[in-house]
Amino acid sequence: MERVQKRASTAGADGSATRSEESGTALELLVHGVGGTTPEKMLDDPRTVRITGDDTAAVFRRAEDAEAESAPDEHRGRPVPEAYVWCNLTSGNGTRALWLLLLPFMVVNLAHWMRPTARGRKRTVRLYGLLVRLAALSLTVLLVAAVCEVALDLAAWQCAGTRACAERHSWLGFLSPTVSDGGWWSRPGRRLALAALVPAALTWLLWYLSHRTWSAYESQQPMSRTSEPDEETGRTALGRPGFWYGRRLVARLRAAHTTAGLLTVAAAVGTSAARFDHRPGGPALLDALGRLLEAALVAAAVGVVWVVCRRGRSENRLDRELDAHLVRRLPLTALVLLALAAVYAGWERPGWESAGRLPGDATFGGIALVQGLIVIALAAVADVLHRAHPDPRAAMRGLGGPAVAMLACAVGGVMSGGVSQRVADWLDGTGTNIPGPPVLLTWQASVIPPLLVVLLVLCGWLAWRTWLLRRAELATVARDYPDEHRDTMRTRRIARARAAATLTDRGPLLVAVTSTTTLLLGAGALVGAMTTNKAPAEAAQRTHAFVEGAAETAQALGSWLIGLGFILFVTWGRRAYKDASARRTIGILWDVGTFWPRAAHPFAPPCYAERAVPDLTWRMATWTEATGGRLVLSGHSQGSVLAAAAAWQLKPSVRKRVGLLTYGSPLERLYGRWFPAHFGPAALSALHHDVDCWRNLHRPTDPIGGPVRLPGDCGPEVDREALKDPLAYGRTDAHPLPAPILGHSDYQADPAFAEERERLLARLRPDVPAQRPQDDSGRSSA
Repeated sequence: MERVQKRASTAGADGSATRSEESGTALELLVHGVGGTTPEKMLDDPRTVRITGDDTAAVFRRAEDAEAESAPDEHRGRPVPEAYVWCNLTSGNGTRALWLLLLPFMVVNLAHWMRPTARGRKRTVRLYGLLVRLAALSLTVLLVAAVCEVALDLAAWQCAGTRACAERHSWLGFLSPTVSDGGWWSRPGRRLALAALVPAALTWLLWYLSHRTWSAYESQQPMSRTSEPDEETGRTALGRPGFWYGRRLVARLRAAHTTAGLLTVAAAVGTSAARFDHRPGGPALLDALGRLLEAALVAAAVGVVWVVCRRGRSENRLDRELDAHLVRRLPLTALVLLALAAVYAGWERPGWESAGRLPGDATFGGIALVQGLIVIALAAVADVLHRAHPDPRAAMRGLGGPAVAMLACAVGGVMSGGVSQRVADWLDGTGTNIPGPPVLLTWQASVIPPLLVVLLVLCGWLAWRTWLLRRAELATVARDYPDEHRDTMRTRRIARARAAATLTDRGPLLVAVTSTTTLLLGAGALVGAMTTNKAPAEAAQRTHAFVEGAAETAQALGSWLIGLGFILFVTWGRRAYKDASARRTIGILWDVGTFWPRAAHPFAPPCYAERAVPDLTWRMATWTEATGGRLVLSGHSQGSVLAAAAAWQLKPSVRKRVGLLTYGSPLERLYGRWFPAHFGPAALSALHHDVDCWRNLHRPTDPIGGPVRLPGDCGPEVDREALKDPLAYGRTDAHPLPAPILGHSDYQADPAFAEERERLLARLRPDVPAQRPQDDSGRSSA
């Protein structure tokens, strides 16, 4: 294997193989899309060998092509195909199931990259990134607070403090003052200190997952290079040397978020005891210690916010530094404060008994209020950026980032409420022994049915529009397949596929309606909980019969729905842990959501592109330098996005030796609309100018890929006319059996694919040098 890797990677560097200027050697580097595949399928050959890479991501060739550079005459007239397989970066072993816990973190991280295009507004861009990082920090606090609610409030405080509940759950007996007959652990503070191990363990688990993936992904160093005179990276940040190397920032954010989680646990334990000590006539010493502890927690929290706000990404260079002292000392400080809070709470306090709830309403209400204000401020900043440089194709007029941040907060709220509600029902199914979760969580669950009603209405409207479009497509299908015997069912299937493919373009409307409705309903839930301090059904008593009935129905249905969602979530995670196919389905979600580096939330699933893009860049740069050959970079679906990102990372002299072939590509349709600052018209136009040639294939039945839509004369140079799908309407000599509707798959089955590849290779002439040597007079020699 080592011999194959060495020969395939360096042939020609020492003269062992003829240069491509003489032999015409060409390479086609294939990059697959979402869902993953095998090298055997990509290369259409059961015998493949790994050229370079490891079990996570690697480059493969057919066995007969393993040493193609040493025998160029055998491959004259056709490119040598290579397959870059990266699917294990997102759908590896069973631990990937744990990534489901990180869904809100992944979504808020996407919001960072959705900012509108900005030129000359560095302060506004920094403010946008700062607000997203603060929203991400609030999600960490929310998740840890939810676990504190379950472990400290529901289990240790309410259930263990109630005889009937403690007797029903014998494992809590040693914490109950009555069941354990006043045992040592039955004191309220000691119960809270012991229960604090659960949220502390969750915080450690998040730190561990982030650190483990940080070592595997963010620590993959891109190719170090110096800028060339004609190099310009202002059109998109993806061409900057340090864009795919966020090691320093992720380490800083990981320390800050770990500290925030531990401080949340310490506050839940310490402030509960301090409230008892602050009462009139309380012990003076414990009162003073409680105030010192609270001051220390506030100071540490201010330090965390400062760390999050202080520094953003370093993209203009490879930032190899690490803030070692901060990364180590900040979580250690929080751990010390947590230990002090546990000791303080566990001190003997005669007369302290657990009654009612811990102050969860104030905690969750404050988090919800802060998140709402951050989203509103983020929308204002995004609007300013969009108005400065309007992009008509940008999703939601530049407000995609704030909308997605709102959805991240909503998902976090649903997960928090679902866990709390299910645990409360499990501990006390009748709801008569313990008070249950905070009122605000009940209100938030009660707004889910109205939200679903709005979404059902919207989906009905979209279905009606799709049906109208399908009718219009019937005539278009007839024009695209003239002189064919009409088959009504066949025509309807094709028209239906084309109409359904356009639903992707309705995504911004769906996100806009969902996020706006969520913001309004969430604000209503917060106001209702804070003003009444009662659950919706109780607050609506003695009102109009319709209002009372609606409140009762919403509360009951919301509790049922959030419980069902929690059960499905746990079931899906368990299945993904055991079943590789289910894990691959989750991997498809991560293929789309984890392309971007962790710039906002360090606990988000890792960015696979920080491994994949350097892999592709190193392969292309070393192969072209060693052989001087022609290279076609061929990317399908998400693979086309990786291909574009890798091309931007090449030196201009190498980039000019590369032809780009994309098919089923979401570069403009999804990334250009949702991430306009990085894949907008200016960035894609620059990519077209920088590579030697670029062709893009798409189908009207493809729900993901589409045309690149470059402005002016560049558009036809890149986009081929939409391919026919199916290839044949009826039975023909070439297709004696009915041709399938391929949609997003099997672009290689269309003859246009081979035709466009040959056109790219023809343009990449063998006599185009990477860098012409100079003679003694300083002129380029032929």
